[in-house]
Amino acid sequence: MPRPAKGARLGGSAAHEKLLLANLAKSLFEHGRITTTEAKARRLRPVAERLITKAKKGDIHNRRLVLQTITDKGIVHTLFTEIAPRYSERPGGYTRITKIGNRRGDNAPMAVIELVEGEIAKKATVAEAEAATKRAVKEADEAPAAEATEDEAKDA
Repeated sequence: MPRPAKGARLGGSAAHEKLLLANLAKSLFEHGRITTTEAKARRLRPVAERLITKAKKGDIHNRRLVLQTITDKGIVHTLFTEIAPRYSERPGGYTRITKIGNRRGDNAPMAVIELVEGEIAKKATVAEAEAATKRAVKEADEAPAAEATEDEAKDA
């Protein structure tokens, strides 16, 4: 006997919910970020992360499994060739949900769900920039001290 999915129900039948999540995942992979309700974003996150993990494996079996959910071959191709390689070193956490307040018409809580860009690479770049700044400050501090010792040597 089928059991209801864990998490908040999105209304309608189980088939409607499955198709809704598949369409949200398709839009997320197509555009990189989508604005939706918080409940839909929370339900979409594990679906999208599972699809990206399957795409990272890259074999034909996983491609067929992803095609069961996302039927657009162009978006599946993009997922396997562009999106999945971006996260090859990342063990999970491919999406980010940001709350953006309530919708004007019905006061529904809204959120933006987006694919996380290479955060690991950004952290390394920031660390390199901070190290370069520290080196520059240290060299600037040493330069006046060296000039002062040269001036003292000339005066003596």
